Amino acid sequence: MSRQLCLDTIWLRPTPRIAHTEYAGTHVSLLKHVTGLDPDDPAQAGECNRKFNELWDIDFGWGVHDGTANWGAGRVTDMGHAVYFEDARDLRQASASPFTDVEEVWEFDPVKEYGLPDFDELVKFYEGIHQSNLVNSPELLVTGGYYKSIISGAIQSFGWDMLLLAAHDQVKFAKVLERFAAYTMHHVKAWAKTSIEVFMQHDDMVWTEGPFIHPNFYRSAIFPHFRDFWKVLKDAGKKILFTADGTFDMFIDDLVDCGADGFCFEPTNSLDMMAGKYGKTHVLIGSKVDCRTMTFGTWDQVRREIDATLAIAKDCPGFIWCVGNHMPANIPIEMCDQYMEYLRANWAR
Repeated sequence: MSRQLCLDTIWLRPTPRIAHTEYAGTHVSLLKHVTGLDPDDPAQAGECNRKFNELWDIDFGWGVHDGTANWGAGRVTDMGHAVYFEDARDLRQASASPFTDVEEVWEFDPVKEYGLPDFDELVKFYEGIHQSNLVNSPELLVTGGYYKSIISGAIQSFGWDMLLLAAHDQVKFAKVLERFAAYTMHHVKAWAKTSIEVFMQHDDMVWTEGPFIHPNFYRSAIFPHFRDFWKVLKDAGKKILFTADGTFDMFIDDLVDCGADGFCFEPTNSLDMMAGKYGKTHVLIGSKVDCRTMTFGTWDQVRREIDATLAIAKDCPGFIWCVGNHMPANIPIEMCDQYMEYLRANWAR
């Protein structure tokens, strides 16, 4: 567990081992097994998370915050939530969208709907989050960042059905996304005024199969906004990491051109291609290890995915290792133990 090792990795400096993170917070049994503490007990939760990070050598914390505006005070679409916790506490059924006419989507303005926080107060709020992370997790590099960027913001508001209906008119849809980009920029500028070193831009702009609109639309109506966001952050001296669920590797050149310093990605993306093009110059957060293999496969299959990743990662100075599509609660504890033991024995540079 080393904040400095993670910073050195992000700045592409030599490190004694590959940097490490995991998304395992919903695997309560694993946290209990590793730490002997109960993350569901408010009196133990903080120490449980800290101890897990220490015992599993977690160097990097994926952090974003969308600020102080209450989107729930306006129209949003609850699409429900699938099960990640073993007790299904996170299961939530979808509810009807408040949008019934595509014209409502084309006319929508998130500033008018949700309000925009005072800028100076937002900077103060974000700086407070960063300082709290430094105090509570001094050996963990926790990013600043924004979650509901452009497409993710539109999903939150409209849900997929109305979003896709609106997207059939690309000119009108692009105007809607301009408004979400302006809303995002307010928060990007606030984060840029803080003392964070690294900013995580999240936008679930694709599906597992890839883009859901023609790629040229991304290049004309989405990526120019990313370029604008990232210029603000670059001018403030921040490193920029980009995250999207699904498969976005066909856009890797575009995102690099916009200014991204690195990528956080699921194993549906081609690690071979991304590392071949940008493994020496950019941060790569992920691996070939798939949570589905860990859950339903054999140890030999998982070990092969680890070995295939190690062969690439050791030549990439900016590599941060993780199971890129999370570690849900149905991965057997024994598999998690084998995974971590083998990784730790082989991650030295």
